[in-house]
Amino acid sequence: MELSDILLLGDPRLYQTCTAVAQNEVDRLRPVIDNMADLVLQFRQKHGAGRAIAAPQIGVMKRLIVLNIAEPIAIINPTLSNLSEEMMELWDDCMSFPNLLVRLKRHRRCTLTFRNINWEEETWSLEGDLSELLQHEYDHLDGILAISRALDQQSFRWRVP
Repeated sequence: MELSDILLLGDPRLYQTCTAVAQNEVDRLRPVIDNMADLVLQFRQKHGAGRAIAAPQIGVMKRLIVLNIAEPIAIINPTLSNLSEEMMELWDDCMSFPNLLVRLKRHRRCTLTFRNINWEEETWSLEGDLSELLQHEYDHLDGILAISRALDQQSFRWRVP
């Protein structure tokens, strides 16, 4: 896959809700997971940012996220819970609109429960940048883009290369 395979802002698929991954689909999704992990690295090389991607960003309408910071990690059928009342304000970016930044608020802490590639359940307590990152990717699974969470109409700016 190439960066040009990432769906861009305006594509109607980005606004759709994804369906759960069934256990018997995992083997079929392994190449998709590998492609997603590679796209994160390609995006990071080109844009200097990028740590994760959600499956709908490449037109795969499944509840799947790939985090690729130190190594690729498949996050299958995630759920978010324990969203902190404490919020953090930040400029968010997205692979589906790589040169646009959006000012928004995210929960400072949350809990993420998901299945890994071996279909084992994992629970992570997240804080700070990982909390906001996985909230961003989780939103994609429900067809919600960062632009929908903008603080106001002045909460947009271009990324200067």
